[in-house]
Amino acid sequence: MTFTTHRKWPRRLGATLLLVALAGATLYANRLHLFKYSLGWLTDIQHPRAPNRPVPWMAGPLIPAKPLAQRAPNVIIIMADDLGYNDVSTYGGGRTGDGVPTPHIDAIARDGVRFDQGYAGAAVCTVSRAALMTGRYPWRFGVEFTPTPGAMARVAGSLYADNNKIHPVYIDQDVAAQSKKFNELGMPGSELTLAELLKTAGYHNIHIGKWHLGSTPAMRPNAQGFDESLFMESGLYLPTKDPRVVNSRQDFDPIDRFLWPNMRFGVSYNAGDWFEPARYLTDYFTDEAVSAIKLNKHRPFFMMLAHWGPHTPLQAAKEDYDALPHIPDHRRRVYSAMVRSIDRSVGRVLQTLREQGLDQNTIVIFNSDNGAPGYIGLPEVNQPFRGWKLTQFEGGLRVPYVAQWPGRIAAGTQYAPPITNIDILPTVLAAAGVALPKDRAIDGVNLLPYLAPKSKAVQAERPLFWRDGPYRAVRDQGWKLIVSQRPQQHFLYNLNTDPTEKLNLADKEPARLAQLLALLEEHHAPMPQPQWASFLELPIAIDKTLDQPMKPGDAYTYWWN
Repeated sequence: MTFTTHRKWPRRLGATLLLVALAGATLYANRLHLFKYSLGWLTDIQHPRAPNRPVPWMAGPLIPAKPLAQRAPNVIIIMADDLGYNDVSTYGGGRTGDGVPTPHIDAIARDGVRFDQGYAGAAVCTVSRAALMTGRYPWRFGVEFTPTPGAMARVAGSLYADNNKIHPVYIDQDVAAQSKKFNELGMPGSELTLAELLKTAGYHNIHIGKWHLGSTPAMRPNAQGFDESLFMESGLYLPTKDPRVVNSRQDFDPIDRFLWPNMRFGVSYNAGDWFEPARYLTDYFTDEAVSAIKLNKHRPFFMMLAHWGPHTPLQAAKEDYDALPHIPDHRRRVYSAMVRSIDRSVGRVLQTLREQGLDQNTIVIFNSDNGAPGYIGLPEVNQPFRGWKLTQFEGGLRVPYVAQWPGRIAAGTQYAPPITNIDILPTVLAAAGVALPKDRAIDGVNLLPYLAPKSKAVQAERPLFWRDGPYRAVRDQGWKLIVSQRPQQHFLYNLNTDPTEKLNLADKEPARLAQLLALLEEHHAPMPQPQWASFLELPIAIDKTLDQPMKPGDAYTYWWN
């Protein structure tokens, strides 16, 4: 009997090994599916969302220490995410033809200044936001890529697999394997932010919405000068099956396919546990901004209202979607409804300032972190400019940019010189009477002398720079040079006569090309290595949306990340 039992063991062991092998093969064959859902599953385990609860905003004094006219100005920056130049009616275009003008964003320009050449700090989120918060080119402190999980490299080849692609995706698996954890990628705590500097002058600082500058305790808003932070923890505007939302899925976009199963509906307050917002995310952030403004009406405050909209996944509040039945295309209708909600948010903030008697002593700035992307499949979003988010062309960098400060910024100003995110910090600090730090280079300039009523001052010419690994750009005296490593090419444009970058003059203007190349070399030579390396190179069509197949001869570039 014992002998028989021993003879069964090899059979059982063989069967077990066979089952393990089959299970392993099945897991490997379905690794893309598992990865596609694993982030969401892991999020559910690590961060269960509690039901909505009130945000315990800190209340300011019941009686002001000084009359409003003697106080430093309040500052509110409202930043949209991936909002294109042509998504607003401020510049004469926009979605007015679809019945979606942006009257409240336009009102800021009417009552203040419209920057006609307003540039993002980068063609991608993290880098652009770091430029705004520090007044510095972010590559000075090693931030030049958007945080991406290294684990994505293991499936990126499959994620982006397309037999019809004429330009491959390049992935460095070794670099990806050495990448830090996603939450550890961001702006170092050693940087001085606008919030930290305003805090020295007694400001109460409030962050609401997206951050994307790191999620370790040292990188979160509360460690970067903000007294309070209502932090967007994931990326849904509402749960996908909520009756209050209308979804638009872009199946032609690999990242969109990744977002839907993995994003969740959750926020946290001051790095506490996650809980669900009360309603559609854009409106919820606005509700909370309104509450915080009312509670802080008697002391100087800085509010960073960083909306997620209209970033993918494309989700519209049903009430906004239902208000646009005349737009036949579903995707365009959802997107337009999202733009509508952003403009409504701006209007509610402005109305609250008026109701609280704060409008005359509050600086309001509205912009977008970068241009709109081609991967949403809407060709008009950045018109008349070429290119998209992720590219150094004007479509990726030129954004809606307006500001108001009654009595200090002349109403109806149309400001022609180019400005960018690095100019916000020195301008706001000057308004607040706070000195610039002297222990580091501040790259931006104070714009107030040029915006004051009846001012005759003229902003001096200066070069502006953008960097994404070896994919770089410089603008100087109306000329712009884009240097691409893949394809190895120089794109040189005279924006004075060719603002939409149609005519590449690299072969016809060798002296100008050499001058701009020298500027790039001089600027970048002393810069440090990035804090984390790029492991992904992704081809981007310059003149086509992602749903339009690329053909031989189509202009393209590569985004490094």
